[in-house]
Amino acid sequence: MDQADLRAIWIKEEQAAYIHGWDFSHISGRYEEENDLPWNYEKIVRQYLKSDLHLMDYDTGGGEFLLSLNHPYSKTSATEGYPPNVKLCSEKLLPLGINFKECNTPSKIPFADGEFDLIINRHGDFDAEELFRLLCQNGVYYIL
Repeated sequence: MDQADLRAIWIKEEQAAYIHGWDFSHISGRYEEENDLPWNYEKIVRQYLKSDLHLMDYDTGGGEFLLSLNHPYSKTSATEGYPPNVKLCSEKLLPLGINFKECNTPSKIPFADGEFDLIINRHGDFDAEELFRLLCQNGVYYIL
């Protein structure tokens, strides 16, 4: 395969790609995320998730995973920094009553001290001190 063939394949893939939030369905069957890991992230999160906890999803992507948790929207918050996903989350999460805020600086998350009981972060960069600042100081800390 020469450079022209590779370029043609790349252009075809680029045209087929539908990247909307964290939706990578255009590569379904060719790539499976997290199947080779010895844990199940969703199962771990659900183990700690209780309906009375205030949850924050840091770097939520398009909010797909967050919404799949079916946590009470009034107790749900999220951040995202990638501009196309910020727009998507603003349109999708805010109308539901989820407290969504743009954030692309892990050391300056725009929420108050002690606001959350559970913080989840599946893929994003983070600042441990900043996450600790956001956790409710009730003696139980969850960062997943």
